Amino acid sequence: MCVFALSIVYRIVQVQYVQGDAWREKAKQLTISYENIEASRGNIFDVNENLLATSLPYYEVGMDVNAPALTPDTFNRYVGPLSKELAIMFPNKSKKEFKLTLADARKTKDRYVVLHRNVSYRDLQKMKKFPLLKKGKRGGLVYIQTNKRELPFKILAARTIGYTRNDLRVGIEGAYDTILRGTSGKRLMEKVAADVWRPINDENEIEPKDGNDIYTTIDVNIQDVAENALLKALVKNDAAQGCVVLMEVKTGEIRAIANLTRTDSGMYSERLNYAMGYPTEPGSTFKLASLLVALDDDYVDLDDVFNVGNGECMYYNKKVKDSHPPKKPDLTVQEIFETSSNVGTTKIITKYYTKDPQKFVDKLLTFNLGKQLGLGIPGEGIPLIKNVKDKHWSGLTLPQMAYGYEVLVTPLQTLTLYNAIANNGQMVKPRFIKEVISNGVIIRKYKPEIINEHIVKASTVKKAKRMLEGVVERGSGKGLNITAFKVAGKTGTAQISVGGSYITKQGGHIYQASFVGYFPAERPLYSCIVVINSPSNGTYYGALVAGPVFKEVAEKVYSSSLDFQTEINLGKTPLLSKAPEMIKGKRQDLDYVLADLNIPFKNMTGESNWIVNSNTDSTKITLQGIDLETQLKKGMVPNLQGLSAKDALFLLENNGLNVKLQGFGAVKKQSLEAGTKFSRGSQIVLTLG
Repeated sequence: MCVFALSIVYRIVQVQYVQGDAWREKAKQLTISYENIEASRGNIFDVNENLLATSLPYYEVGMDVNAPALTPDTFNRYVGPLSKELAIMFPNKSKKEFKLTLADARKTKDRYVVLHRNVSYRDLQKMKKFPLLKKGKRGGLVYIQTNKRELPFKILAARTIGYTRNDLRVGIEGAYDTILRGTSGKRLMEKVAADVWRPINDENEIEPKDGNDIYTTIDVNIQDVAENALLKALVKNDAAQGCVVLMEVKTGEIRAIANLTRTDSGMYSERLNYAMGYPTEPGSTFKLASLLVALDDDYVDLDDVFNVGNGECMYYNKKVKDSHPPKKPDLTVQEIFETSSNVGTTKIITKYYTKDPQKFVDKLLTFNLGKQLGLGIPGEGIPLIKNVKDKHWSGLTLPQMAYGYEVLVTPLQTLTLYNAIANNGQMVKPRFIKEVISNGVIIRKYKPEIINEHIVKASTVKKAKRMLEGVVERGSGKGLNITAFKVAGKTGTAQISVGGSYITKQGGHIYQASFVGYFPAERPLYSCIVVINSPSNGTYYGALVAGPVFKEVAEKVYSSSLDFQTEINLGKTPLLSKAPEMIKGKRQDLDYVLADLNIPFKNMTGESNWIVNSNTDSTKITLQGIDLETQLKKGMVPNLQGLSAKDALFLLENNGLNVKLQGFGAVKKQSLEAGTKFSRGSQIVLTLG
């Protein structure tokens, strides 16, 4: 026993004195740690500086009820008032419950009690004024900041804005994560209980560096129009999903991109980015690509005639059929495109490319239809343009490719092709980002990126524009009925393959309706595509389902954009035939207005800053003035009648008068007559009318 006791004593001495420093350092490492502090993520703005995504600070607020400065007397005196304030701010717990929690922690020597999580910055500032907590760390206050991402406009462009979650990167948030996330800081934390850590110091050891801000090309006002127009169409047609994209022709900047999906509850929300992520068989909108090939290869011209018979033809065991029987058996290429004839289009392509189908395929690939656009945003769909060596190539492939089957493209790829025609053959890459800004300084500007300088010859572009304008003027898209400006575009109605079959188990078909084009046709500024999947209320044609969405977006963009409007006062012709009467006001303001409206006037004001009188004849205005400011500095009230309330307030209050306004409009009466002496603080009542 004696030997055993001596061995224990020896071990204690070893641990405490010989190995003591090592063990104390190990214990310190287990209870103290440098923790990362998340940087504030950069903001995402629209093209007009409206906030699309931002990080708001939230806090876990706790209390060290056994802080050294909290004497028993201080704690007992203020724990009740503190609990009362906490219960008012966080009514999920009563005053009694808060008080009991704090008192129990005091007894058990707990060093950290969570008062509330997800506390806003505003509420934290209020809590800092609560009893005990207003002493800060000495009063036991402990708080840890976290950042929560918020979308001020909720679902508007939500899928394109995107998010980051663990290793998942979606949309702009995911694509530009390294730019937005900033650099983490460091804070020394102390472990006070199992899985409970608190900061040791009031300040961070290394401050985080906030992320940079991104300014997008999205216009939230146009986005709102697109989203609402799409939603109405989806509800009206009981459709499964749809998308709308509006793009600026010259730059490729995306002004709006809406993607809505019907949820299990029957509502619609932004869940999947169909516009850029989901390639489908486009149907008739692909006919533009097919005819561009034939026109550019000089095989056909718009006036060439092809026999379409009764709108039906056979390729092997496959019947190709037009949606409506043709009005005549022979149609020109222009008419084939305008009426969206499947038979006519497939006859043109098979006539000239059956012997060398790869030539047709190779030309399509020059339109960038066979590869991704390289948008930089995760999830871009992979298109499919078959070539003759493809194992799935058959005798039906070329005839079906001609009118948009056996190919896969995304709506954004289709729009990019049509946009190139609007842009006189120059294909630009769609883009979502304008610039990156750090602390108000532009650190990167994104410029338009050209994919193909000339996708086809200039003469082919002109012919393509004639075809697209004809669709809306006389063909399948004439139901758009836009009278304020001309539109060029193409309708599309495609059957959707489900499990390799175009016929459902119920024996019916599922359709995709689309319309793609640009406006105004004579001076294209914007291109737009609308795609609606699975309309199920009996109407499925592109012109009737997708066309109204295009029309609403185009009309609202046209009416609200200055780019489309002509100045009403070009040249030197006066705006008005008779000079208008003038109100009294500041000379500089009135001079600017008259000059800008090109209204002749003669200024007789001398050195005066204020216009107090004006004479108007049929052709010009003569302005007369008096130095109101000099009168006021001499302590005399001037004649204020005719001045706006804003101007009168500016003059009088800057010279020490206490002004009281009655009514609305310009000054009609004044309680202190002109010429009356006044002193600083005197009251004057102005009656407006």
